[in-house]
Amino acid sequence: MNATNPYQAPRSNVDFQHQDTEYGEVKVLSISGRIGRLRYLGYSMAYGLLIYVVMGALAGASIAMGAPQGLMMVLIGVAYLGVIVLAVMLAIQRAHDFNITGWLALLVFVPLANLVFLFIPGTDGENRFGKQPSPNRGVGIWVAIILVGVMLIGIVAAIAIPAYQTYVKRAQAAAQSTIPVPAQPQ
Repeated sequence: MNATNPYQAPRSNVDFQHQDTEYGEVKVLSISGRIGRLRYLGYSMAYGLLIYVVMGALAGASIAMGAPQGLMMVLIGVAYLGVIVLAVMLAIQRAHDFNITGWLALLVFVPLANLVFLFIPGTDGENRFGKQPSPNRGVGIWVAIILVGVMLIGIVAAIAIPAYQTYVKRAQAAAQSTIPVPAQPQ
């Protein structure tokens, strides 16, 4: 008969801190190194969303303070420049992940061609641009899923709200035209 207790605590080493030595460091605000597909998607959307929210708040504050319209245009230009710079930096790292030079990052400016960064898998192991990025953890996966969900909800809302408003106006106009006129007393 086996004398091991099935209810005892496991005796295996579950320390995950020493297992990440074969992976490269993720440097988001740099053009060196590599970044995986999910991190690329998550950081791209998060940085864009963050910059747009901050610039919206600054624009609202400048309107409330009565700042000139030229200042608002400069703020919006700076925001777009920031989004473009961050998008190119992330695209360079993503191109490095599948062992191609960073010049491929110019595809960021070509509509729909920039989807290549989401579909080409990275190189397994180390390549000429560095070590393989660490695998995604649960938080990173959930952040990317939530950001994609917010984007899809925004697209659906942008389509559905105007369609609903048009439907309401047509229904009100139809209701107005079908109301019987009260008979006049004789």
